[in-house]
Amino acid sequence: MTRILQISDPHLTIPPEKLCGQVNTLSRLRATISAVLAAEAAQAPDAVVITGDISDNGSPESYALFRKEIERLGLPYYVIPGNHDNREAMRSAFGDAAYLPKTDRLNWVVAQEKMLLIGLDTLIEGEGGGLIDQPTADFLARALSNAPQKPALIAMHHPPFDSGIHFMDKIGLKGAGLLQEVLEHASAKTRIICGHVHNMMVGSLGDTVAISAPSPVSSFPVDYRANAPAGFVTRPGGYMLHEWHGAFRSTEIDLCEADGPFSFRV
Repeated sequence: MTRILQISDPHLTIPPEKLCGQVNTLSRLRATISAVLAAEAAQAPDAVVITGDISDNGSPESYALFRKEIERLGLPYYVIPGNHDNREAMRSAFGDAAYLPKTDRLNWVVAQEKMLLIGLDTLIEGEGGGLIDQPTADFLARALSNAPQKPALIAMHHPPFDSGIHFMDKIGLKGAGLLQEVLEHASAKTRIICGHVHNMMVGSLGDTVAISAPSPVSSFPVDYRANAPAGFVTRPGGYMLHEWHGAFRSTEIDLCEADGPFSFRV
């Protein structure tokens, strides 16, 4: 079995700055990492992927702080940029990692024992929306063809489906058709994991299941009205676990505290 932990959209800021003046994102990130460590024996992840918006402003200081915190897990970790990130600042901050390319988009592939973990860079710097361009589609096609029998977990920031949350879909993903075309020719099973919408949602791209992750720092109200207000609530979400064990399984782990577990017997 291969088990990948996904953390998305931590939007890290440097204290005393808060996210939009409301949320201490460092505190939320630390709480998330502490929760993962507390559950480590039961969940036993093999690696961590962070699906973008690592920083809220793309500053070198925020990436250095993120590294300090994520490395508390003692696990291999892999990063891709989101629309709040800065590609070159990320390349500099994580440049000692062998999986990251030295030029162009931060697309990468890492071979796990039982599956491929692939990261796709959808960042359009200076914009909220994302893009799968032709070089990225070609990269994915090569990665899949080089290991045609291995299932692939494909990580990206922007979902390749509409969320129904209008202000987020206005900054959605362009070029999803290129991605779908590549996946239609894949020999093995694929699953897409992403972030951006601060909620766990299940969609699809052709025959491929695509799942967005919650954010540990905030949530977006699921309000499908065309005139719904654009904004967030301070309720933290959680993180995701994705497994391959002859088939894919994806599980959301909430960060809310609860008593128990209790016996079913009274």
